[in-house]
Amino acid sequence: MDELTNRAVDAATLAGTAAAHDMSMWGLFMMADIVVKLVMLILIGCSIWCWAVIFEKRATLSKLNRRAHKFEDAFWSGEALDKLYQRVNKNPNDPMLKTFCAGMEEWQNTVSTGIPDKEEMQASLRQRVERAMSVAINREMERLERGMTFLATVGSTAPFVGLFGTVWGIMNSFTAIAQSNNTSLAVVAPGIAEALFATALGLVAAIPAVIAYNGYTSRLGRYAGRLDDFVTEFMAILSRHLESQDSKNRKRVA
Repeated sequence: MDELTNRAVDAATLAGTAAAHDMSMWGLFMMADIVVKLVMLILIGCSIWCWAVIFEKRATLSKLNRRAHKFEDAFWSGEALDKLYQRVNKNPNDPMLKTFCAGMEEWQNTVSTGIPDKEEMQASLRQRVERAMSVAINREMERLERGMTFLATVGSTAPFVGLFGTVWGIMNSFTAIAQSNNTSLAVVAPGIAEALFATALGLVAAIPAVIAYNGYTSRLGRYAGRLDDFVTEFMAILSRHLESQDSKNRKRVA
């Protein structure tokens, strides 16, 4: 009978203690230690910033690919490159447009006094045009890759930050247990739940960041390859133009 009474008392104590603790996410946050709260706030802020970067990259890359398709259609439509340059140079708000404009600007600055006749000068012209376009690509890719470092940092460090909050919270829980001389589940559970909540927040921040970083790194790499392919095609057109000019000059001399 005494044993049944003790069990009933323990159950009532457990139920009363559990009811006294709010085990919701907000309750776990409010009951946490100041250090654990700071860790949670940092992780929540990082998670919000990660999602902002994710949505921004998604919209930007989708828009850039649409513009690239449109410009490539215009580039291969047979329109004179000089006219195309005059049309798009007014507002080159796209990496591919800026790459094209950089090459055309270097080309026009060089041939403004006439296309060079010597092969060495033509080779130098091709190198300068290609270099100008490569510099434009590097500059634009650096701009597009902003925020990627933050995603990588959050993906690699957020679990450890959450683990720090968990360890700190468990230390406080065991300290409270030692002071109260009570090892019942009702005393242990709330403190451990608060501590583990920090690890959960760390994973919530890290998992989307890692997935987004891997996905957008691949998409940015493909877009950079698309720009490099455009430079190769542009240089092929430029080389054919120089070769046709050489052929006309030789016919005049003959």
